[in-house]
Amino acid sequence: MHTALPLLLLSSLVLTIVACAPRYKGPVTDHFDGKKFFNPGMPEQTSGGLLKWLLHRDKGPWPEQPDAFVGSRPATRIEGDSLVLTFVNHSTFLIQTNGLNILTDPVWSKRVGPTSWLGIKRKRPPGLRFEELPPIDVVLLSHNHYDHLDLPTIRKLVKAYNPLFVTPLGVSYLPKSVKGRTTRELDWNDTLQINEKLRLTCTQAQHFSNRGMGDRDETLWCGYLLHTSFGTTYFCGDSGYGPHFKRIGEQAGGPIKLALLPIGSYRPEWFMAPVHVSPAGAVQAFIDLKATQAVGIHFGTFQQGDDGLAEPVDDLRKSLREKKIAEEKFLVPKEGHPMVFK
Repeated sequence: MHTALPLLLLSSLVLTIVACAPRYKGPVTDHFDGKKFFNPGMPEQTSGGLLKWLLHRDKGPWPEQPDAFVGSRPATRIEGDSLVLTFVNHSTFLIQTNGLNILTDPVWSKRVGPTSWLGIKRKRPPGLRFEELPPIDVVLLSHNHYDHLDLPTIRKLVKAYNPLFVTPLGVSYLPKSVKGRTTRELDWNDTLQINEKLRLTCTQAQHFSNRGMGDRDETLWCGYLLHTSFGTTYFCGDSGYGPHFKRIGEQAGGPIKLALLPIGSYRPEWFMAPVHVSPAGAVQAFIDLKATQAVGIHFGTFQQGDDGLAEPVDDLRKSLREKKIAEEKFLVPKEGHPMVFK
């Protein structure tokens, strides 16, 4: 107890002083009160719920060294209207279409946190080695949590490829801390024309943000619609279940051909549900979006919730059976294995 307390205090100090985000400044909107962002129609979570969870955790089984597959070098470019999707880990995907290479929430670090020694350790290696990535054109960042915005990886990307970083409001300060970077910030419903082949729409998500103990909700969180000649692809980022999924389906302006939806870090649901959709919620989101195809994300890499390693996939398949949806309509990706969509 006596040795643990100083470590806890030191960790808190590091989180508070080193990691806090600078406050975003902008006009009041339906999801920004002038100081903090919020989820419309949802009460703010309290620290009491977090403390209750931490004191009564019931973690499911999660092997220390799950079987891992590291894929081979992807194609340099994928031309034409097909889309090749390669699962790296967690919420990191390589999306290749129309001659463009796009990364979502890239994380290659062994541990995610404010320092290399303080944070959550990965349980599975990335499905692609960083050195085998093709030239990266665009990086989509959904919010500033460490398991989605990893500064060591961003530094490597800037040095190797100098891609465009697209972020929600207030988050570009992190890529900007790396010299030589290019960033664009978007609010919900903003659009950005990258080139004649790719248009982005920033979409609502139901989540929260922080890098430390004193910057809760001072930057925005989001998802993205990617409009290409392949069709519309939806990257959810992190989100609890809510009515915004139906609105995003309508916002797409046509059928969503491919939806990347989170399925992990959802237990205990009494605490996680507002900000992390469960597999059952992900299936309902797939229905609400009226998407043609879904792929699961946000599972199998970092033990964040109390769900065990196998639970997200098992519960997803159970929910698909209950809704009488074929498993091939909501795929579970394997790290390093390219998936081709036409």
